[in-house]
Amino acid sequence: MSDPPTFGALNYTVLGIYLAVMFGIGLWFSRRQATTEDFFLAGRRMPWLIVAMSMFASLTSAISYMGIPGTAYRENIALLAMAIMSPIAAPFIILIFYPFYRRLQVTTSYEYLERRYDPRARFVVSGLFLAARLGWLGTVIYAPALALSVVTGVDVTLAILLMGLLATAYTALGGLSAVLWTDVIQFIVLVGGAIWVAVALVTSIPGGVSSIYETAAQTDHLRVLDWKVSLYEMTGIVVAVSYFLQFMQDYGTDQVTVQRLLAVRTFRGMAKAALLNSAFDLVILPLLLFVGLGLFAYYHIFADRLADGIASDRVLPYFIMHGLPNGVSGLLITAIFAAAMSSMDSGINSLATVIVNDFVKPLRHAAKSEKSHVRLARILTVALGLFATGVAFYASTIEGILRASSLFLGLFSGPILAVFLLGILTRRANFPGWVAGTLVAIPCTLWLKYGPEVHFVYYFPSCFGISFLVGYLASRLIGRPTAEPCLTLWGRPDLGALDPQDARSGTRPRPEQR
Repeated sequence: MSDPPTFGALNYTVLGIYLAVMFGIGLWFSRRQATTEDFFLAGRRMPWLIVAMSMFASLTSAISYMGIPGTAYRENIALLAMAIMSPIAAPFIILIFYPFYRRLQVTTSYEYLERRYDPRARFVVSGLFLAARLGWLGTVIYAPALALSVVTGVDVTLAILLMGLLATAYTALGGLSAVLWTDVIQFIVLVGGAIWVAVALVTSIPGGVSSIYETAAQTDHLRVLDWKVSLYEMTGIVVAVSYFLQFMQDYGTDQVTVQRLLAVRTFRGMAKAALLNSAFDLVILPLLLFVGLGLFAYYHIFADRLADGIASDRVLPYFIMHGLPNGVSGLLITAIFAAAMSSMDSGINSLATVIVNDFVKPLRHAAKSEKSHVRLARILTVALGLFATGVAFYASTIEGILRASSLFLGLFSGPILAVFLLGILTRRANFPGWVAGTLVAIPCTLWLKYGPEVHFVYYFPSCFGISFLVGYLASRLIGRPTAEPCLTLWGRPDLGALDPQDARSGTRPRPEQR
């Protein structure tokens, strides 16, 4: 079984129809992008339900779709603590970050940093976002290309190019509107695919669910509420702390998610979308972990059906092709493509948004028309898609898909969360102090990876914690409090003022109000 089976005409047809529909949605919305607000924020008029589905689809990349079952297969289900942390983190995210974005009517979250600190903070943090997401995009393209290579024998290089170019094309055409509506379809496909695999495993294993859990218990795969702290393995308490902070970053400051919530008409709708997304996390992430346990039990019982050398993050696509009938396997491989493309389109759209709004517009001396900015956004989307596709070739040299993603995000996203929380929670924090903290945090995180080689789950909290603590202490030494009280949690206006009539009508506050 070491050779991949033939993908087959029926499977290719299923995959081809899906890819054609995604491209067609991009064409449909391409005619509706008259302004940058249309292209970047879908006119700020999207239903909160659509945004919630898009949030989940965009961050549940093929890295997660294959990596989470792979982690349960290889280690244990300590990542269940991640699902539990999402609804716990959601109220903090809604109450800490989004009142500022809503009241300031920003297009990117990094506009807040200019108001709280100075323009340097906006430029630097926007640049860190670009670095983090370009690296992350490389892994989310590589993951489905790896799956396609495993199950069909198609060259990985060709698969990377195929995925990158298709996602880039429909995103450049339709902007955020196309991204959101394609994400809805991709959400349905990837969730349906996970359910189908789970049912197939239960019906294929003698004893069904009870046998899966019995096998997992006997092999120490059910560890969740493990209070032990170890630098070299994943335990429940460490996962809980790490992913609470990660969710604060992903849903509170990262432009990929912030951009979606800013597309909702009202603050109440933003809150509903964030809460529903956390409910999706609470249900679907455990489902993916159960799939991993099912795969472990299946190949524990039927060891002769697993080829030698299949890595844990390849077991899911391997089972799909060897354990499911033709046609069904094509549909479920399509789910892996859906997970990847929903992340790819979201990433390059957000990257283009940050470049135009946080670099081009502030630095341009001559005013340009909205049509000119939309044209630039499309050009940037294509360029970023091509660049991210190139980064995917570097991702292929890193062992372990989740480990690669955690390194990229831990290096850059931890300090980004720190600068937001320093600004919101304190008046004393300043930009030079945060820079000092970041310059200490990044080398320390690299040392954790290449020195004692601690488990990847420590990368993000370590980088964030060092940046936050050193940044705060350095700020106290460098200067005095300069922040306007209304830009911190302690002087913010009442939440009831977040949905005034001018916001519901889609108008921005006048400059003197901002």
